[in-house]
Amino acid sequence: MSTVAVMPQHQADPEVQSSLQQRVNDIIDSVMASLPDLHQLTHEERRGIIARYAAVLEGNFIYWMTAALLPVQSEDARPHLLENLHEEVRDAHPAMLRRFALAAHAFPTDQDALAVHEDMTRVRLFFGRLSAVQSLLTMAFFEGFIQRFMVYLAALAAAGGSTEMEYTDVHGVCDIAHTDGLFRALFSEMAVNPLGEGEDLFEGVALLRNLIETIIFARVNGRRV
Repeated sequence: MSTVAVMPQHQADPEVQSSLQQRVNDIIDSVMASLPDLHQLTHEERRGIIARYAAVLEGNFIYWMTAALLPVQSEDARPHLLENLHEEVRDAHPAMLRRFALAAHAFPTDQDALAVHEDMTRVRLFFGRLSAVQSLLTMAFFEGFIQRFMVYLAALAAAGGSTEMEYTDVHGVCDIAHTDGLFRALFSEMAVNPLGEGEDLFEGVALLRNLIETIIFARVNGRRV
């Protein structure tokens, strides 16, 4: 359990804020360092990573961000979330992702959806609890990961001959600002609506990391990527 999770009275402290961001960055670093070598993957393994990613993101990202917005009490936090959602809907990011998956010949199959089903359900149920601070930190982690993962995702698609990179190009840039905005929203919310004693601030981050690892390392033809 994190120190921050059991010391809500100090959650707005700048040192705690810096520590939180560093811990999230360290988790993202760990996930990125674990990614399999592109040159060691088969065509089906590359396709599977893209397909499982699409199976999770297309139907869930806007739902998760909305779940982070609904319980927020800080008026300073709301604009960051609303701007993110507005961009997702206005620019039809789910359609953008679908075009990317189709061009990479990686449209999700029933097996792709089933591979992520259990971990995805755990994440959905977590967001359904509408815990503002936990949800905001989880989304800050996810945006930070997505921004860094885009180069790898684009390389997977390119290795299969795809040239449709609008999704990865857009998210490789816009998610830098989105991540910063989510941390700002988190710290604003922590000041007015701190997490309760004994609650794990990183619960959602752990669940989402498990889901990411399932996207990347799900078994293909009987072996783990």
